[in-house]
Amino acid sequence: MASITVPTVAGVVLAATGAAHFVAPDAFRPITEPVFPDDTRTWTYRNGASELAIGTAIAIPATRKIGLVGLAAYVGFLGYRAVTG
Repeated sequence: MASITVPTVAGVVLAATGAAHFVAPDAFRPITEPVFPDDTRTWTYRNGASELAIGTAIAIPATRKIGLVGLAAYVGFLGYRAVTG
């Protein structure tokens, strides 16, 4: 029986958070709006899709490396938007 690893759990949590953007988008408005003031709802869905895809990639060992690269790029993008927004 395979053990569940920290990256797998972290990936599942990130993917679930991404899915939550679609289920309860208003819950993410307070953190999305300051960084994406124009068309906040669309950006909420985009961010959710990104987190869902990246989290899924991290959760699966065969795609974990590309998921981590995607996570680094996503965090860099969000950081850039927060600073220049």
